[in-house]
Amino acid sequence: MIGRPLSKRTWLHFLPAGVKLLFVAMATIIFFWVQNPIVLLISLGLVLSVYFAAGREAVLRLKLFRFLLPILIIVGLFQFASSGFFDALTSVSRLALMILIADLVTMSTPMMEMMDAFLPVLYPLRYIGLDPAQLALAFALVIRFVPVLLDDWMRRREAWRARGGSRGSWRLVAPWIAGLLSIADRIAESLDARGFRRD
Repeated sequence: MIGRPLSKRTWLHFLPAGVKLLFVAMATIIFFWVQNPIVLLISLGLVLSVYFAAGREAVLRLKLFRFLLPILIIVGLFQFASSGFFDALTSVSRLALMILIADLVTMSTPMMEMMDAFLPVLYPLRYIGLDPAQLALAFALVIRFVPVLLDDWMRRREAWRARGGSRGSWRLVAPWIAGLLSIADRIAESLDARGFRRD
């Protein structure tokens, strides 16, 4: 799930988080077995229509997926070389479909609602000494901050290229990791101030 949450509430926000997460899980299983590229392309069109129905901000966020184009092209070329055109179209369509469906959940589900959705699943772990609330928080933080970290990397890379550094973006790894550690430290302090145990 790679998108930031929408700043304005849409009709997607009124759907329960558990229902949306269950839909993602079921869609992943179903589309994994679908081998017809036509079905996948129609499904992809339906998912894109949900973005348009959610408003202008949801449509604009599709630009965030530009960094996935090289990955999709590589996957498509590899599949085309090994299995042919239809298998390549199937693989690329399925991958794009799964990413967009997951993003629909991320952009329309507040973190607290996501934690509440994880709690019933994690609750039995309390019998082995684990805190379900802390685990739910950890899952929600991972889902929420992965897109933030990816966005930070993209902004650093664009700034690097704007300064003439068309190559050698590996030089950004060290400052990017330093930024991640700084973010992690601020999050830990914030959680500690709210009563969560630092350990």
